[in-house]
Amino acid sequence: MKRAYVYIMTNRPFGTLYIGMTANLPARIFQHKHGTGSDFCRKNGLDRLIYIEDYATPYEAITREKAMKAWKRRWKTDLIIKANPRWDDLWDVLNA
Repeated sequence: MKRAYVYIMTNRPFGTLYIGMTANLPARIFQHKHGTGSDFCRKNGLDRLIYIEDYATPYEAITREKAMKAWKRRWKTDLIIKANPRWDDLWDVLNA
């Protein structure tokens, strides 16, 4: 089975959030960083990868993505703070 990822992009700490899902995380984040990933990210300047979850199947990732999109904002920011308290851009970590 092909792995899949749920990720969160932002423009700054506690800024606008975008939750997405992909099977090719480096390629998808590259698209977001270069303005071709989604209209929402491009229009809001969301170019910082701040959160990643890894799943064994796309079905699991899609299920999680939909659930997270329905969450209250506070739950999302608490999740980010727990995993990435400084809201660092994980792009460099992803490409290391």
